[in-house]
Amino acid sequence: MTIMIDTERISILRAAPRLLQVLRVFARHRLLGALFGKRHWPPPKEVRETAEELGLVFLKFGQVLAMRRDLLPAAYIDELALLHDQLPAMGIDAVHATVAAELGAPVAALFSSFGETPLGAATIAQVHEATLPDGRRVAVKVQRPGLGTMISTDIAALSYLVALGETLFPRLRALDLPVVVREFAKSLDRETDFNREARSIVLFRTAMADFPDLWIPDVVAEYSRGSVLTLEFSAGERVDFYARVHPEAMPRSMNTLVTLMLQTIFEEGLFHADPHPGNVFVLPDGRLSLLDFGNTGDLDEPMRESLILLLDAVVKGDARAATEAYLEMAPASEDVNRAALLVDIKAALYEIRRTNLANVSIGNAFDSLLRAGSRNGVHNPGEFVLLTRAFVILESMIGQLAPDHDYMESFREEISRLIAQHFSPARIKEKTTKLARETERLISDAPNDTRRVLRRFAEGDLGRLPGLEALGARFSRNLERLASSIAFAALVIGGSMLMLTPTGGWHHILGEGMIISGIVGMVIAGIGALRRDHGQR
Repeated sequence: MTIMIDTERISILRAAPRLLQVLRVFARHRLLGALFGKRHWPPPKEVRETAEELGLVFLKFGQVLAMRRDLLPAAYIDELALLHDQLPAMGIDAVHATVAAELGAPVAALFSSFGETPLGAATIAQVHEATLPDGRRVAVKVQRPGLGTMISTDIAALSYLVALGETLFPRLRALDLPVVVREFAKSLDRETDFNREARSIVLFRTAMADFPDLWIPDVVAEYSRGSVLTLEFSAGERVDFYARVHPEAMPRSMNTLVTLMLQTIFEEGLFHADPHPGNVFVLPDGRLSLLDFGNTGDLDEPMRESLILLLDAVVKGDARAATEAYLEMAPASEDVNRAALLVDIKAALYEIRRTNLANVSIGNAFDSLLRAGSRNGVHNPGEFVLLTRAFVILESMIGQLAPDHDYMESFREEISRLIAQHFSPARIKEKTTKLARETERLISDAPNDTRRVLRRFAEGDLGRLPGLEALGARFSRNLERLASSIAFAALVIGGSMLMLTPTGGWHHILGEGMIISGIVGMVIAGIGALRRDHGQR
């Protein structure tokens, strides 16, 4: 069963009206002209206004693109960076209804008090201060209703637009946009999954339990379910507000955040992906309080080890070691131009080494690697993109709150400690033991595997692989689908060209008709393909 593909086809059917609406907005803001080359690209301001008009998913996708300097020119990056995720607050009746539905009782029965004015209202949720019957102050995070349907529809529309663009203009494939959209969809899934956020909070609290300068509010499990997440209240002050009165405290606070970031990454495989001032508070006793774990990253052990070597190579300016470590993290691909990649990374590290070491930016260094990789055929791993974004945000905050502080000193010390730990005798012994076990298993399994191959060879079955007989028929079906897709895509692009005409009138009416016909044709073809595929099973 290919459940994922079936679901995508059904989503496209549901997304067709939204897709037409998106194309209309694209046409009005002159984004469709971009399909015909860079000379027709719209002004950056039009791109930002398009994202704002299309709402939550496209707005947040614009924010993601704002972090991808490897994909877009600087003028577009700067404009998209102006996007914010603040939305008008939900009405208090809607908040009460969501809380009651999720927790199974009216707000008045659950809480002694519940603030009507939210502490903050973002795209995904808003937060209200409340008091439990036992007197504890809590922060109640309530998700906006209907997010699931809205996100799935818009992601389907966005995926379709990217696939259409790559079909019509193969040069777009170098940008790896389907991977960008998939990683973006995963990010939205993380942010809207409050159960995952609760688990992340527990993991971070456990990992940093012995960290004296940090406090993370705990989850109040009995008041958390589905679209409602209740946490201990953080009675602190935003770090940027606190810094205005206590600038002398910022160097220590920034070192705390750097150490926190590195320790959680390399010892736990976790990192907070959005460490901006609105998520960092200073408590009355001077400790930091880290909030909002809706967007966190996970790194497996091989990626953590490669990342340690990459950071060490960046700090030392070793381009060859940086290239090898970077490629170890990325998915394998035959399209990578390793020689050109090495040259680009060497140039990027040279620029870094020319900078005063106190002003070196790890975020910018990683960003340079991403751009070099994209230019030379590397499929950048989503977690590395997310980590780069986290470093850029963290370093931006450090530059804002402690501009004269050499935080790189604590960074270098922590990296040295991690490198020493990485190559410690105990670690080497552990890896050697693991390698010996795997080698022993391989040797013990080899005779059985060899006998199976020889038996199939003797029986004449070596060349008969599952599904090989159907390869010719499947190739024919795929060729037929490709031809029909190109024909329907021509209708869509032709209609888009007509809608680009400034005179409007019959051009726009005919253009919309062509776009609708193209979309409907593709949907019908998709359904037909779905039925035929099921008939083949």
